[in-house]
Amino acid sequence: MFWKRLISGIVLLVIAIATMAFGDIPLAAILFIISLMAYRELTKVMGAAGQEKSFNALETVGYGGITAYYMVCYFVAMEGADGLLLMAVIMAVFLGELLAYVLKFPKYQASQVTAAYFAFLYAPIMLAFVFLTRELPQGLYLVWLILISSWGCDTCAYVVGMLIGKKKIFPLLSPKKSLEGCIGGVVGTMIIAGLYGYFFVEANFPDKRVAPLIAVICGIGAVCSMVGDLAASAIKRNHNVKDYGNLIPGHGGIMDRFDSMIVTAPLVYFLAALLL
Repeated sequence: MFWKRLISGIVLLVIAIATMAFGDIPLAAILFIISLMAYRELTKVMGAAGQEKSFNALETVGYGGITAYYMVCYFVAMEGADGLLLMAVIMAVFLGELLAYVLKFPKYQASQVTAAYFAFLYAPIMLAFVFLTRELPQGLYLVWLILISSWGCDTCAYVVGMLIGKKKIFPLLSPKKSLEGCIGGVVGTMIIAGLYGYFFVEANFPDKRVAPLIAVICGIGAVCSMVGDLAASAIKRNHNVKDYGNLIPGHGGIMDRFDSMIVTAPLVYFLAALLL
């Protein structure tokens, strides 16, 4: 299991680095595919999905919304749009879910409609901020803050927790997480981010000392990444499943691997846009 997890983790990291470095269509395309998969995983776990090899009306609206949202992100938002079209897509999906609910009544329960729309907002919309961050003026350097805040925190928290972790703070939700590991994850992330900012980013911001700001952004991102990880775990606990899927050897499904990045991506986007 360890070697499966390590190898698949390395493969994912290589893909992430390659697509984030190149940006443009490759990054938008891989995020679009990941979003579709994550949406399916969430709707299945939360009871809003159709049969194993078919999609119901609620999912069809969601998939259409995901496609429209990423098309707007690529063809409009990257050209400096004010976000009105993105908000329009989000509202259109909400109205579409309500329409499917009404037209198919009483096939779906209100909880299924809520779950289908929640799944649309949770993974696809929030993951799109990886692309939007990459499209910022200094996005080539800022997009890596998402990886540092999420996967960097995961790694630091795991190492510190294994070495000195004793106090369990979420025994029912995540028995292996310790207070020491959480603190180590945040501190380790801030150190990595500060070094990255100092050696790689400041040369591109000649009029600013951005390393401290980057450390702060990633420290906040690290806290939020743990919230994202725990929230995704809570959904699984509520629905009595171990993993969201088995697509990624040693990790589970898309949601099992990208749960922390889902939360850190929009946070890094907004903080970077405001502070840097």
